[in-house]
Amino acid sequence: MQIRKANMSDTESIFQLILHYAKEGKLLARSYNSIYENLQSFYVAVDDNEVIGISSLCILDRDLAEVRSLAVNPDHGRKGVGSALVSEIIKDTKMLGIAKLISLTYQIDFFSNLGFSLADKNDLPQKMWKDCLNCPKLHSCDETAMLINVSSKD
Repeated sequence: MQIRKANMSDTESIFQLILHYAKEGKLLARSYNSIYENLQSFYVAVDDNEVIGISSLCILDRDLAEVRSLAVNPDHGRKGVGSALVSEIIKDTKMLGIAKLISLTYQIDFFSNLGFSLADKNDLPQKMWKDCLNCPKLHSCDETAMLINVSSKD
């Protein structure tokens, strides 16, 4: 398995993985246009020339970034694909000089095992103003905020 930055030929796989989990209510749907506009922020896990996992890094402000759209092909679950993608995002967040990384997630144990801790969504105004105001789940959000301080990670 290889983790690399996404390219235009990956957009259909990215769209389909997000759609799969959006239909289950585990991710917010993204349009093709949204994927195109944010392609430079996506990472893909590739095995035998097949995209088996995706994630993206969204910079919210000077000190805060977010892991977004983390999805692994169900046939490749529990094989370390998601962990490898998040590890790459943590590395790049640290390289960019951003102190904290968040995820709004249903996968609390997964992120806890990677060093993330529970966070209060009210302490993340950057996220609220950038994304949450336009989210269909604004008044009924059931995701859990998780945070890691990457500036203290080796």
